[in-house]
Amino acid sequence: MEPLKAKALLGYVPDVAVFYEKLTAPEFMHFISELFEMNPAHAAERTEELFNQFGLHEHCSQRIENLSHGTRQRLGIASALLHEPKVFVIDEPMVGLDPIHARIVKAELKRQSRAGATVLMSTHLLNIAEEVADRIGILHRGKLLFVGTLAELRAAQEKQGLNLEEIFLEMVG
Repeated sequence: MEPLKAKALLGYVPDVAVFYEKLTAPEFMHFISELFEMNPAHAAERTEELFNQFGLHEHCSQRIENLSHGTRQRLGIASALLHEPKVFVIDEPMVGLDPIHARIVKAELKRQSRAGATVLMSTHLLNIAEEVADRIGILHRGKLLFVGTLAELRAAQEKQGLNLEEIFLEMVG
């Protein structure tokens, strides 16, 4: 087994990301690039791309401790994508995001999936899951009730006209 190689394939964003608060966003990205032993030129290029994509340039001179929750969320997502992981795990991705940045994050999650990455998203916002996910897993009280596509869920529950939230609420009653 090679745990370091396995970890290098993974990008992770917890629901509350932890940062080195005294660093600026570019310093934090540099730190992350060194953790993943990235080529410095490639890391700088990726940082620039991600800062453009997630609207982080205007915050480059600020320490992370002074950033808003939404900006910290965007930085956490950018840092997890920096090394181009093959598996991307994200918990409650829309917390703290305004509608503009929520749309950017949703588009990026879809793009990652289309590019062949495995994206595992945990969320209580079922409209987001319905919009973004190819496959859905429904957990209730620690038990996996369903895994499959939304069409498969509708067919299994005989609920063709209902959205995911309505089906979920009927399932867990």
